[in-house]
Amino acid sequence: MFEHDHHRHDARGATPLGRALWFTLAFAVVEAVTGLWSGSLALLADAGHMLSDSMGLITAFAAARLAQRPADAEYTYGFGRVEVVAAAANALVMLGLVVAIAWGAFQRFSNPVEIKGLAVVVVALLGLGINVAVFMTLRGGTPTINVRGAMLHVLGDLLGSVAALIAGLVVWTTGWTPIDPLLSLIVCGLLLNSAARLFRDALDVVLERVPRGMSIAAVAQSMAAVPGVKAIHDLHIWTASSDTVALSAHVVVERLADWESVLPAMKQHLHDAHRIEHVTLQPEPRATPLEDCGSTRDHGHAHRHDEQSD
Repeated sequence: MFEHDHHRHDARGATPLGRALWFTLAFAVVEAVTGLWSGSLALLADAGHMLSDSMGLITAFAAARLAQRPADAEYTYGFGRVEVVAAAANALVMLGLVVAIAWGAFQRFSNPVEIKGLAVVVVALLGLGINVAVFMTLRGGTPTINVRGAMLHVLGDLLGSVAALIAGLVVWTTGWTPIDPLLSLIVCGLLLNSAARLFRDALDVVLERVPRGMSIAAVAQSMAAVPGVKAIHDLHIWTASSDTVALSAHVVVERLADWESVLPAMKQHLHDAHRIEHVTLQPEPRATPLEDCGSTRDHGHAHRHDEQSD
């Protein structure tokens, strides 16, 4: 019977995420209604940005809740990848918003409409205050990867609110309406960048990519340096979910009797040096010189530097 060592995700970030979600979603509605009434496309663009970020917060909040559910016989890795599916959907929705807002902006250049600048200024100022409050709420929570990602989205909202504020001030004081579609295109750029990064991160998990910023060669070399280890091969590192990195490898030891001490040392090393906790390792006795030469073709193969000769 096989035993699986699963680590349940920390859902301590759920409460601040929940508060941030309600703040962001409620004000996105306020901005959308005011944008339609005032004629400000920049305000509508910022509302779209906040709405897309609300969806991101919903994803993070749901992931934090689902992470409390233990793995079972059918979902042996748990439910962490639910957020990956939602993230890909969020990216597609954000792309649709970009197309709609950009199309409206180009239409406004040739067919300008009257904009109630003062209303835009008031709502943009309120939005700026809301975004600062949301950012501080998230900052006060547990700094999980979900919370950190949500904070990046909120920083994008802050920029969107600033753009809407500038557009409102310019229209209110000078009557120059082209500033509104111009700044809405800038917000579209923020949306497009967020969507691309979100979809890329989701694709990384689906394709089981080595986590960005981590070198599989460096991990192999550090593993091979653990006392008692002679070589590492068939090394695989992948992202099981947005906050879980998994590793599997074959570990060559001098004697299988050494495995009792090598295994806990290897797990501790991977945790401390690389923050990898979900580890599956298979011990192998040291091969003969002839066999050892043939094994160098294996993926992820690494020898200790001190094993130059016998």
